[in-house]
Amino acid sequence: MASVANGPYVLGPPNSPHQSKGGSNNNDKIFRFLCCPSHVLRNTGWVHSINCVAASSHSPRTPKRGSSTITRSTANKSSPSTEISTTAKIRSEVLSPFRSFRMFFYLAFIASGTLGGLIATTQLIAALTNSSRAAAVPEILNGLGIDIGAVSLFAFLYSRDNTAKNAQLARLSREENLSNLKLRVDEKRVIPLSSLRGIARLVICAGPSSFVAESFRLSEPFTESLLDRGVLVVPFATDGNLPGFEFDENEETQDITAKRKRLWQLAPFNISEWSKWLDEQKKLAGVSSDSPVYLSLRMDGRVRGSGVGYPPWNAFVAQLPPVKGMWSGLLDGMDGRIL
Repeated sequence: MASVANGPYVLGPPNSPHQSKGGSNNNDKIFRFLCCPSHVLRNTGWVHSINCVAASSHSPRTPKRGSSTITRSTANKSSPSTEISTTAKIRSEVLSPFRSFRMFFYLAFIASGTLGGLIATTQLIAALTNSSRAAAVPEILNGLGIDIGAVSLFAFLYSRDNTAKNAQLARLSREENLSNLKLRVDEKRVIPLSSLRGIARLVICAGPSSFVAESFRLSEPFTESLLDRGVLVVPFATDGNLPGFEFDENEETQDITAKRKRLWQLAPFNISEWSKWLDEQKKLAGVSSDSPVYLSLRMDGRVRGSGVGYPPWNAFVAQLPPVKGMWSGLLDGMDGRIL
C-alpha cells in the first residue's frame, strides 16, 4: 500500500458544499452521539429514541409468498464490487465533463485519418503501377505519412483518456462500496460509513487481534490530539478475535478514559462485507492477505493514506487540521490528496 500521503483508494463522494439545513442538523446529531458520554445521551433523550428505533427494526415480519424466489434471483447477481454502478458513471462525468467529447472527436479523427490513409494507399499503388503517374508518388507519400501520424496521435490520446476513465470508474466504484459498509456505534445503533462524512476522519486498523491491541496502546499519548482533529478509529480484527480494550477507571483519569472510549467506540458491522472489501484492496495493492494494514480517511470520506503496519498517530496529529476553531470546515478537503 501507499504511504501516508498517497492513498491508492478512495471512498464515497465528498459532501456537497451546499448542504441543506436539515442535513447539517442530522450530522450534528450524529456527531453529538459519537462524542457525548452515555449519561449525557440518556439525559438528552437519545437513549429513548435509539430504543424505539431498535424495537421497530427487530419487530417480527410476516414472510411473503415468493420471497425465496427473490432471494435466489439476487444471489445469482454478480458482486457489486465488480460492477460499475450508474452513480459511479454519473460522478465520473461530473468530475471529467469534457472527456466524453474529447474521446468522440478522437474517434472521428481516427476514422477520418484511416479513410484518408486507405485512399492514399490505393493512389500510391496506382501510381507505382503506372509510370506516367510516377511524379505524383512523393506527394502521395507525404499525404499518407500525415494520415498515419494523425491516426497514431489520436489513437494514443484516445487510449490515454480511456485508461484514465477506467481507472477513475474503478476508484469511484471502490468509494461507493466502502461508503456502503456499516459501522456499529453501540449495541443498538448501526450506521453506514457514509453518514460520518463531514463529521469524522476515520482510521481503519485491520489485522490480527494483537495488531489491534498494540495500535490501541500506541495511540494513547495522542488521544486528545486525535479527537481534536476529528479522528475516530475502526478496529477490525481479521482473525475474528477483537481484543478487550482495558481502560483505567480511576477518578483521576476519568476524563482521558472517556476520550479513549470515544476514540475507539466504533466497530465494523457485517464482518464478511468488510473482509471482502479489504481483501480486494490488498489484492489490487499487491499486499498479502494476512498483512496488517491501516487506512486513513479524509473528512469527506475518501482515503488519504494507507500502509502496512501500525498507524502513524504522530503523523496524523502533525498533518491533520483541527475540526474546531477558525480553520473549521475550511481545510476539510485539504487533509490529503486523492489518487
